Amino acid sequence: MKTLRDPKRKPSHPGELLREDVLPALGMSQTAFARRLGVSRLSVSELLLEKRAMSPDMAVRVGRLTNTTPDSWLAMQTALDLWELQRDPKRYRHIEPLAA
Repeated sequence: MKTLRDPKRKPSHPGELLREDVLPALGMSQTAFARRLGVSRLSVSELLLEKRAMSPDMAVRVGRLTNTTPDSWLAMQTALDLWELQRDPKRYRHIEPLAA
């Protein structure tokens, strides 16, 4: 599938979007956000600081709270994870492709 995103540019972490766009738009603190999600403030803080990945459980919680889909949050995380893995071509050099 072709994408409009520049493949050389690192995808945004879901926590960045929450930190920069969602929480300010909601006028909500990290503490209030964590309380509404039913998770610890530390979990939210680590996500917003991009020290923690967006898990499927957190994606469901954030999606429900923000009236978005968990899939959209997980797609952001997956794009970032794949981009980071593909930055190290030596990591998979031992895997020989199957002959066609």
